[in-house]
Amino acid sequence: MRDANRYAKIGVVAWACAMAAACEREPAPPAVSAASTAQAAEAPLAAHDLRLVGQNDLQARSAYQPIVHAYGERRILFVGHHAGEGLNPATGYIEKNGLSIVDVTNPAAPGYLVHVPPTGPEASGTQHVQICDGSALPSADDAKVYAIRTNGLLGYEVLDVTDPSKPQFLRTIAETGVSSRPESERGDRETHKFQWDCATGIAYLNGTARGWRVTRVLQAFDLADPMQPKHIRDFGLVGYEPDAAGPYPAPQVAGLHQPFVVGDRMYLGYNSGEEGVLQILDTQKFLAGAEAAVTQPSSSAYQAGTPPTAANLLYPQIARVDLPSYWGVHTAKPIYDVEIADYADNAAARTRDLLLVASEAGSFRCQEPRDVMLIFDITEERKPVTIATFQVPEEPGDFCHRGGRFGPHSFADAYHPAFDRKLVVLAYFNAGIRVVDIRNPFEPKEVGRFIPDVTANTTESCIEIDGARQCDRAIQTNNVNLDDRGYIYAVDRASTGLHVLELTGTARAIAGL
Repeated sequence: MRDANRYAKIGVVAWACAMAAACEREPAPPAVSAASTAQAAEAPLAAHDLRLVGQNDLQARSAYQPIVHAYGERRILFVGHHAGEGLNPATGYIEKNGLSIVDVTNPAAPGYLVHVPPTGPEASGTQHVQICDGSALPSADDAKVYAIRTNGLLGYEVLDVTDPSKPQFLRTIAETGVSSRPESERGDRETHKFQWDCATGIAYLNGTARGWRVTRVLQAFDLADPMQPKHIRDFGLVGYEPDAAGPYPAPQVAGLHQPFVVGDRMYLGYNSGEEGVLQILDTQKFLAGAEAAVTQPSSSAYQAGTPPTAANLLYPQIARVDLPSYWGVHTAKPIYDVEIADYADNAAARTRDLLLVASEAGSFRCQEPRDVMLIFDITEERKPVTIATFQVPEEPGDFCHRGGRFGPHSFADAYHPAFDRKLVVLAYFNAGIRVVDIRNPFEPKEVGRFIPDVTANTTESCIEIDGARQCDRAIQTNNVNLDDRGYIYAVDRASTGLHVLELTGTARAIAGL
C-alpha cells in the first residue's frame, strides 16, 4: 500500500471520464420555432450538476493546459497554447501563440492580464507551463515566483512571474535535440507536457533528446535553483535509446506523453492514443540511474550525457503494462487508499490503490476506435490490473456527427481533498466537461456534465471521409484543472476560450463543498 502522504509532493497530472444520462425529446408546441425547440432539447444534455461561473475568450487562441497558482488571496491562471498566432488586443499586433495569464480571483469575471509570446522567431506555442514559489524550492530566491514553460518545439525556459502582469524571461534551461528516426509522423523535434516538483526542485521535462529514436523522452533537470539548471538524465522505453539495436519505433509512435511523479513513484504514459504503454518507476532508482550508482554513490556507472543502456533503463522499473493497439496512455494519475464502501465488513483489504489512465481520442467524427478512461488497481503495484473503464455514450448527444473529436483527452492534474477518492473531472472534447463518481471504482458513473456553447471564435474541425470534405464548428474541451477553492477550469482546443465551472446538486454534495 503506497503512502498516502505522497499527495503533498505532487506537481501535476491527470485524467477523468463520464457517461451522459439519457434525455427524452418532446415535440414542440406549434407556436415554438424550430430553433427554440432544438435549443430546449439540447439543454438537459448540455448541463447537469455543473454550472458555468465565468469565461474568457483567451484572445481566441487554441488552448492546451490550465494551471492555477495562489498569490496570497489572489488566484492566477496560466494557460499554455498550441502553435498558431492571433491578435493581441492589448498590443495591436499579431503574436505567435504563447502563454496567457489570467486573474481568476473573481471566477465570475476572469481578467486577462497578459499574453507572453514564445521566445525567438522560430518558436510557436507554449503547450505546457509549471509554477513554483521560490520559497518552496530548495535553493531559489524566496521572494520570487518562477515559471517553467515549453518554448515551441525548441526547448524549455524559466520566467520570473512574481508580478504575473509583468512576466520576465530569465534563461533557457535547455534546447531540444533532433531525433535519429528517419521516418516520423511527429517530425524530428518536439516538446510536450511535463512536471516540476517544487519540494525537490526536479523538473521532469518532456521533449526530444539528441539522437534518441523517438521525438519525446523524459529529460530530468535539477532546478532547485532555477538559475542554475543541472541535467540529471534522459529516459525512455528500451528501444528508444540512441544506441538501441533493431528497427526504429513505428512512425506513429510519439514516445512519452506525460510524467506524473508522486513522491517515491513515477507514472509514465507513452503514446497518448494508440500503442499505449504504462510504466511505474521507483523515483530514487530513476534519479540514481543505475544499480552501481546506488550501491557506490561515487560510481560513474551513470553520468548525465552518457548513452543509456537497456540495463539502466530497466533498473527503476516496477511494472510495465502494454495496452491494446487502439488505446494509449495520455495521463496516468494515482489515487491512493480508496475506501470501498461495500468492503467495510471485510477483515482485510478494505482499501485499494488506484491508477486513472486516459486514452486520448485522436480523430474527427469517430473515424478511429473509441477511446476510454481506464481504472487500474495498483494495490499490488508490480501487478497492475484493469478493474473498470468509463466512456460517454455516443447517444443521445449524436457526438460522432457533431464534428471534431469525441472522447477523453485528460483529467484534472491537481489533487483536491473534496475530489480525491470520490470524483474525477474529465475533458471530453466535443462532449465537454464530465464529472465521474469513482467511490465504487468497479462501477464509475457520471454525476455531472457541461458542454459549452460554440462562439464566433470556435474554429472548424475538418476531415475528408470517402472523398468528401466535412467541416464542423464544435467544442473541443481539451484540458481541465482545479484550484484550491474547488473551481474547475476548462480550456478549448478549438479557440473557444476558458470556462470556469462549479459543482452543483448531487455532485456538489458528493464532494462535500
